[in-house]
Amino acid sequence: MNIKLYKFLFLSISLALLYILIYNLLHYSPILGYDAEAHFAYVDYLARYLPNKFLLPTANDTREFFNPPIAYIFPAVIQVICRNFLNANNLLNECRPYYGKATQIFQSLIFIATIYIYLLTIKRFKKSNRIFNLSFLILISILSINYRTISMIRGEIYIIFFMSLFMYYISRLEINNFNFSYKNIIQLGLVIAGLALSRQWGFFLMFPVLFLLISSKSQNLKKYLKIWVPSSILGILLSAWFYVGLYLKYGTFAAFNIPRGSFSLISQNKNFYFPSSEQLNYLFFKPIRPHLENQFLTILYSDLWGDYWGYFVFTSRFLEIGKNQLLIGNYLAKVNLLSLIPSVAILIFCVIAIKKYKQSYFVNYVKYSIITSFFGFLFFCILYPTSSGDTIKAVYMIQMFHLLVFLASLALEDLNDEFPKLYLSFILVFLIVLIHNFQSYLSHFPLNFYPGS
Repeated sequence: MNIKLYKFLFLSISLALLYILIYNLLHYSPILGYDAEAHFAYVDYLARYLPNKFLLPTANDTREFFNPPIAYIFPAVIQVICRNFLNANNLLNECRPYYGKATQIFQSLIFIATIYIYLLTIKRFKKSNRIFNLSFLILISILSINYRTISMIRGEIYIIFFMSLFMYYISRLEINNFNFSYKNIIQLGLVIAGLALSRQWGFFLMFPVLFLLISSKSQNLKKYLKIWVPSSILGILLSAWFYVGLYLKYGTFAAFNIPRGSFSLISQNKNFYFPSSEQLNYLFFKPIRPHLENQFLTILYSDLWGDYWGYFVFTSRFLEIGKNQLLIGNYLAKVNLLSLIPSVAILIFCVIAIKKYKQSYFVNYVKYSIITSFFGFLFFCILYPTSSGDTIKAVYMIQMFHLLVFLASLALEDLNDEFPKLYLSFILVFLIVLIHNFQSYLSHFPLNFYPGS
């Protein structure tokens, strides 16, 4: 592709991305998010004791007690600052809109930083002389799940941030033939701790390291052990306190807020694994709750590209206030249909990248992280069955979608080098998808709307 056109499209999509982030900052309140009241209660509990003590809530304080604390520290600090300036009868409640909005701004900055780190990693891996990468930017921008995750108070935004750093350090290690310094050990240890203290899904990103150690050739095993053993020990030392605390209080390192069953494939019905004809029909005609019931793949797909559960572009709680909410199902059906194109393209280019770079330690790490994330999440959904399937949310697995996009962008850039006209055709198709799906990236709530205000 012509370099001027390439740069123009990169700049245009960057501006569109900034517009989406700013628009949602102005229109969406995180109190509308998944289990928002429970997440806010976590923040309020932390803030109640700061700055004198750092105490974590229990199951009696919030049903989100099982979450690691990183996502709640920033809003709790803002809560503390707010209560020292605000004059109100109920400081905790009155400060919620302020720390909610501040957290959205902070998480938007984290997302931008994450994209930058991804781009830097691609630049290093491809040995390119430019950091801007149109392939990655357009693919990451069309995933609507990004904008819901940023807009809510959640730990997943921190997972993708620490994951991007983890990927950057691994790619750098490979380039340097795993020659490292004590500084590298500290960096990796801090990132491992960050993943563990963001959300439990972060552990899915550590299993591939162990697998690559087990499967490595004997001549490589020693140099791998030298970096991974001390960095992992450091990560464990910095994060184990939280999980030990869960075990001492609840008898398990992986506490959750609904009863855990014994793992059995039959704990979920057949439709969980294989969609019925009715569910497939709803997937492309009305992909909003409760039409897909407890179906794993169709809900995950609809929640990735649209808003199946209705916490962003619509919600059943405020139908009279939100914009176009009664008609949104029809639009999201078209979003699902058109998004088949990038879905298939991402999977195909991902496979191409895996085959082309099969000798790369870094690419193999990303490949196994996709696999462990998918099957780890599937294991979780089977272990905690619900009749509605409300544990099936794309935000929980945003890391997997980012990894798929990352690998796909590597192969897509290779296509630009070899067949620029074909590459341009794909980019134009993705642009059409971005333009058509644009409304699914935006909150459909009035300016500064806040429930109860």
